[in-house]
Amino acid sequence: MATASTNTTGKDDGTMENKDGPSTEHSGPTEASSGDTAQKKLPVCLIVLGMAGSGKTTFVQRLTVYLHTKKSPPYVINLDPAVHEVPFPANIDIRDTVNYKEVMKQYGLGPNGGIVTSLNLFATRFDQVMKFIEKKQYDHEYVLIDTPGQIEVFTWSASGTIITESLVGPQHLQ
Repeated sequence: MATASTNTTGKDDGTMENKDGPSTEHSGPTEASSGDTAQKKLPVCLIVLGMAGSGKTTFVQRLTVYLHTKKSPPYVINLDPAVHEVPFPANIDIRDTVNYKEVMKQYGLGPNGGIVTSLNLFATRFDQVMKFIEKKQYDHEYVLIDTPGQIEVFTWSASGTIITESLVGPQHLQ
């Protein structure tokens, strides 16, 4: 399987950095004609939501493999801080920035509270994630986002609102 072209990691100062450096990889045609000028198409952002154990990560893994076979590798983001192993090449992985076990210990939380708090902490820096996505938006036709099994994280929490509104906001992916 081909690997993703860009990885990020959290730095000690709370910012993120690109682990691979600049990429010159281009995944294929992303232009559509509109009259006399060619416009580049924006990527489709797919946030995969569902209950714990419903197959979200497996779906993202299989879709990633399929898109690689179609010569259209997606930009993939893992937002599940509690997952032990990610079976797909993640461009951005919350686990590189937030240590779920440390969050649980520091705040005296159980597993669900640890996941929600980890995602809330990550969401405070989602503007940095958006910068990485914006840099690569014309190189990928798809952005896939795998989420934790606690569906309330995206339906009722501030972090879910921040992340989804960042992705659909007209000021971001243009």
